[in-house]
Amino acid sequence: MPEKIVVCGAGLVGSLLSVYLAKKGHDVEIYERRSDPRLATQDSGRSINLALSDRGLRALAGVNLAEKIKTEYAIPMYRRVMHDKQGNLTYQPYGKENQAINSVSRSKLNQMLMDEAEENGVKIKFGQKCSTVNLKEPHVVFQDCQTGELERVGANLIFGADGAFSGVRTAMQKTDRFNYSQKFIDHGYKELTIQSGPNGEFLIEREALHIWPRGSHMLIALPNPDGSFTCTLFFPFEGNSSFSSLDTTEKARRFFEEEFSDVLPLMKDFDKEWEQNPASSMVIISCYPWTRNGKVALIGDSSHAIVPFYGQGMNSGFEDCTVLNELIEKHGDNWDLIFREYEQSRKPDTDAISELALRNFVEMRDLTGDPDFLLRKKIERKFSDKYPQKWVPLYSLVTFSDHVRYSEALDLGKKQDKIMEQIMSLPDIHEKWDTEEVEEAMLNLVES
Repeated sequence: MPEKIVVCGAGLVGSLLSVYLAKKGHDVEIYERRSDPRLATQDSGRSINLALSDRGLRALAGVNLAEKIKTEYAIPMYRRVMHDKQGNLTYQPYGKENQAINSVSRSKLNQMLMDEAEENGVKIKFGQKCSTVNLKEPHVVFQDCQTGELERVGANLIFGADGAFSGVRTAMQKTDRFNYSQKFIDHGYKELTIQSGPNGEFLIEREALHIWPRGSHMLIALPNPDGSFTCTLFFPFEGNSSFSSLDTTEKARRFFEEEFSDVLPLMKDFDKEWEQNPASSMVIISCYPWTRNGKVALIGDSSHAIVPFYGQGMNSGFEDCTVLNELIEKHGDNWDLIFREYEQSRKPDTDAISELALRNFVEMRDLTGDPDFLLRKKIERKFSDKYPQKWVPLYSLVTFSDHVRYSEALDLGKKQDKIMEQIMSLPDIHEKWDTEEVEEAMLNLVES
């Protein structure tokens, strides 16, 4: 039976969710605090590039958008390229041959999903702040950001897709037995740009994610279709080497000359971008339950915001849409049952990817340039190529699988860690890593 559904938030997840719901015949309205980014003269909101992988593509395929996005908006990245201080490069494939994650612009993808939502009959109202939420009736009171005028909007169902600082979740936090935590990590991020060459060419390898790992901080770069790269510096807010210590552009430039000497000459607008682009924070959100009264539900960052270091923030939010859609097909109009199974199913998996994302931050900034780490990855890759039924690397389970749950991947990854600790402790492992002896040792450990 068609329902009137209000979605708070027209971001990536809210827009995709609305497409799913509209295709099922529901009357869907989105209320968004921002102005319409499609009317802006330049990208509005966060423009940081995102890594779209199999889970996200599966969700997009559910509304027939995956191929369009891969063809028109994405650049495949087949490997990591690590840059040391001297400009020397090392390489690490992401998966097997032809497996890649996809660099996409957050803003361009969001705008395309808004267009798709409207083409499916969804109404989007911009400049509307979620003021109060009644979880029982339910209804939302929105405040017009320009006029201050209040509007009470009733619905059969309300979805909070309004991000890490969700107004819908704020209302749920005031209810009994609602668990909530937020944690800001010590690092923030600032966006910079590697411009394209004179003829629009890429000045560093195109189909790769570039990393400058430096221990307490790192720089990454993702490609754009116009030949540029969106760079992100992940850096402590406080301390000797931090955003607070680089309080002038001159200090920042000297720091980059020392730490990232090979990339600084490619950043033609470095001074301007350093001064104008903010140092933004990163927050981890955890809460439960995600639904109330079979009428209100949280989805995406409003229920499980994570740090970006596994490239799974968007993908996990899109996977919420996949799971919810499957439950709607399974249970029809029984929203009590749909919501109950949705939150019970997704909570362990989003907790798992949150843990994995923090772990991957340490890997990216500290280990990607470490010889032992790189050797370990070579051993795992060789073993997986020969015994694909016995060993799938954790990264592949998370990134190149749309059917293995995050929680299952985390559990298996911990078992693999213990095995690899024993393999890496074998005498002379650097000399004999590619031998039958090491292969037999791994087989014995796996099978035991």
